[in-house]
Amino acid sequence: QVQLVESGGGLVQAGGSLRLSCVASGHTDSTYGMGWFRQAPGKEREFVAGEIWSGLNTRYADSLEGRFSISKDIARNTVYLQMNNLKPEDTAVYYCATRTQYTSSVRANENDYDYWGQGTQVTVSS
Repeated sequence: QVQLVESGGGLVQAGGSLRLSCVASGHTDSTYGMGWFRQAPGKEREFVAGEIWSGLNTRYADSLEGRFSISKDIARNTVYLQMNNLKPEDTAVYYCATRTQYTSSVRANENDYDYWGQGTQVTVSS
């Protein structure tokens, strides 16, 4: 079992920044990759960014236009999502997820992830 806890969400004005954190606990040595997803009201959950625990393999949704950055602190079992130049359309519940099956590349399909956090709300006002 792996537990994931997100934090760092909140209300921010357009153009502002937030940094989300996702702390993993439990059998973290059985995980291979971490992903951030988001779900806006009335929309399907979508991939935002992901990273493999080992190496420098990262992946981002094309729509982000380089505004978001994912990073990790292996010693702390923590993954971060730095979000800059936030827009109202970034408003959503943000989830982190982890995959326990081996992968050498970041997966963008939510079905490829096994454990999920409870989510953290990000609201961007115009």
